[in-house]
Amino acid sequence: LDELKDSKMDLVVAGTSDAVMMVESEIKELSEEIVLGGVNFAHKEMQPVIDAIIELAEHAAKEPFAFEPEDTDAIKAKMKDLVGADIAAAYKIQKKQDRYEAVGAAKKKAIEALGVSEANPEGYDPQKLGGVFKELEADVVRRGILDTGLRIDGRDVRTVRPILGEVGILPRTHGSALFTRGETQAIVVATLGTGDDEQFIDALEGTYKESFLLHYNFPPYSVGETGRMGSPGRREIGHGKLAWRAIRPVLPAKEDFPYTIRLVSEITESNGSSSMATVCGSSLAMMDAGVPLARPVSGIAMGLILEKDGFAVLSDILGDEDHLGDMDFKVAGTSEGITSLQMDIKIAGITPEIMKQALAQAKEGRAHILGEMNKAMEAPREDVGEFAPKIETITIPTDKIREVIGSGGKVIREIVATTGAKVDINDEGTVKVSASDGAKIKAAIDWIKSITDEAEVGKIYDGKVVKVVDFGAFVNFFGAKDGLVHVSQISNERVAKPSDVLKEGQMVKVKLLGFDDRGKTKLSMKVVDQETGEDLSKKEAPAAEEA
Repeated sequence: LDELKDSKMDLVVAGTSDAVMMVESEIKELSEEIVLGGVNFAHKEMQPVIDAIIELAEHAAKEPFAFEPEDTDAIKAKMKDLVGADIAAAYKIQKKQDRYEAVGAAKKKAIEALGVSEANPEGYDPQKLGGVFKELEADVVRRGILDTGLRIDGRDVRTVRPILGEVGILPRTHGSALFTRGETQAIVVATLGTGDDEQFIDALEGTYKESFLLHYNFPPYSVGETGRMGSPGRREIGHGKLAWRAIRPVLPAKEDFPYTIRLVSEITESNGSSSMATVCGSSLAMMDAGVPLARPVSGIAMGLILEKDGFAVLSDILGDEDHLGDMDFKVAGTSEGITSLQMDIKIAGITPEIMKQALAQAKEGRAHILGEMNKAMEAPREDVGEFAPKIETITIPTDKIREVIGSGGKVIREIVATTGAKVDINDEGTVKVSASDGAKIKAAIDWIKSITDEAEVGKIYDGKVVKVVDFGAFVNFFGAKDGLVHVSQISNERVAKPSDVLKEGQMVKVKLLGFDDRGKTKLSMKVVDQETGEDLSKKEAPAAEEA
């Protein structure tokens, strides 16, 4: 775990003795060759574990029982004669809902003709026919792709569907983006918060605070269905985590960008990888919000059709190609390298040769998608959005933390209540001050500095008259610190009574002249232009030198 913090690749691989079955990862912009090398290395290193499992099984496993799956070839042949042409015609329809209706009509026709009924008591169980129809459907689609090189929607195996990216689509958000790829669409909203918005994570390795959150929502209407919308399920959590892993390697360091970032991806339409659409939309939304990403990130979902006589790797798969194919292989990354790789296999596994081709084809697809995204936005905005909180960070001595917080938090609560800014202090003395208005931040920082810093001789301060006496006026100029403006330092003209010129509560500009023998603070108004705050004594100095 300690080494993992500095590692450029966090890779989990599952497999058999001769093939890889599953990959999950978070990667810091590494090349396809290095990532494939990592997968192959993991596959090699898991072999002793597989040998140990086999050895254990030889001693402890139960005797296997014989199992022969039911032979459905005869039923499939009848069904193919009956509706094979209907299925092939249905899968030439490019619009998803129309295609589903045509496939449903073919299935209904097959079950009515071959299923058990009063007119056909010798027919087959409709449930069994449903399974056979699924097999026939897969055969028609898979053979069509392998034999013709053309897919359901007429594309070849490498072509990515039309892409449209837009940013700033929502008026009051900190950042927003709409990403559309074919019949898959995601609206992603980026919100910037402060340290108070960080999430506590109770993990196996301990509790920590997370400042990057990504939530993914997949409502039923995105696939043309109705259903109850409740808490996120395994699918939503998994897809959100994949997108989170893909984006995290390019986030700015916390010291450079002290915000908590929350992304919410709303899938409005889905036919093909919505998790990769979330990656692309998230990248655009964060750049729109002014998050200084190292580079934009794009993602693509790859598929596989593997038969005895050959295979085809598919770029940017449709939902049907995912269901009827053998692999769901998702790759995300920047122009510099891969940031995340996830693979699930529905067959006995794939070889390094197939994975190498899939990675190469995915790189080509990612580059194309990135180019389309760049048409909407190539780089982050120079500053955060106008509705986002502004955050400034200062450092105070650790022995002054107690004074800023005050007894029972009294001082820090007063700072927040008076200035309207949020203040967050950690144990190292890092203070983050945030507000929607820069003036509020300045007021809070000035207050904090007045507690932790010492007033600087020769510096000009804004002050408030707190008391007028016969020999001058006391001015609060640096937090809780007061100083005396002697009657002789009020104005260049003679002042008989300070109360004729100054009133309690009046705002003035003063220069700190120094301290007397008793440590009392000496201030001057007459050497400061009360309108502009300019130091008049600096104007007089050259003239005096000339004389």
